[in-house]
Amino acid sequence: MTMRKMEPHGQARGPQQTYMPTPRLRWVIRRLAKSAEAQQVGRCDDCCQSEAFLHGQGRACTPKCPPSPEGFVQAGVTACRRGLLRRRMTFVILATLILPTVSTQCTDGKRLSDSNPKGDFKVMREKMVETQIQARGVKDPRVLSVLRKVERHRFVPERYLDSAYSDQPLPIGEGQTISQPYIVALMTELLELNGNEKVLEIGTGSGYQAAILAELAKEVYTIEIVESLASTAKERLSELGYQSIKVKAGDGYLGWPEAAPFDAIIVTAAPDHIPQPLIDQLKEGGRMVVPVGTHTQELIKIVKRSGKMETTNVIPVLFVPMTGDGIKRKK
Repeated sequence: MTMRKMEPHGQARGPQQTYMPTPRLRWVIRRLAKSAEAQQVGRCDDCCQSEAFLHGQGRACTPKCPPSPEGFVQAGVTACRRGLLRRRMTFVILATLILPTVSTQCTDGKRLSDSNPKGDFKVMREKMVETQIQARGVKDPRVLSVLRKVERHRFVPERYLDSAYSDQPLPIGEGQTISQPYIVALMTELLELNGNEKVLEIGTGSGYQAAILAELAKEVYTIEIVESLASTAKERLSELGYQSIKVKAGDGYLGWPEAAPFDAIIVTAAPDHIPQPLIDQLKEGGRMVVPVGTHTQELIKIVKRSGKMETTNVIPVLFVPMTGDGIKRKK
């Protein structure tokens, strides 16, 4: 899943630290200064005419008498070199002072995976909700509360821990992704859950969306076509204590007829048309949120009223395509 109209990526940051120069840094600065002074004097000796200039220690040459044209040219080259050296010194000093602060803004001086991340991740979740979700118009207080509660970093591969709360989808293996936080929040809000619903999710992935739904609904049924992902998600959700979620590996296009009808259905992979089995399994008055399309996709909200589908186009999106025998047979 991807972003709304190529939204710019944001990144949550933790508390910043202020760094004082270390003894090693002071030593580097002194050596740079001495090197510059020596190079300045050396350049002066190289370019000046012995009868035309008085040599100064660490300052520009002062003419004793009008120098030759060659002297002017050489002196100009030396001035350029001195200016370049000063700029390089300034860059090195600033980089040495600033880089430690920049590299530790997000993790308080440590990688999240190397530190006790609980406090850091909590701050990042708060920042994620504030800057990525509320700022884009998601208002349901229950949804916002759950997004602050559920630990997204539990559902991403370890190598992506530092980006767990960033404004983007992340790979989870097998060519699948965990959705951008804003898209998760938006689709969940569109389902209009009050806590008593039975919800069907198509595309379990790592289990993050299912965990969000379980906090807001009574029962969650989720189907994942990739068996390895279904197995891992089932184990993860069980370890995290989500007893109301039922996971199975299967073809999401066909739904879960044994557990139908459903009050709400959410589809996290894009078919090129709305699957009829899912429409049939949606309860009267139920809501379905599904991305539809191939090269261009639209997030659609469907409400079933008197057996008819009332559809609303929400936003353009880009999800991984729905796969499986069910959708192939309908093409």
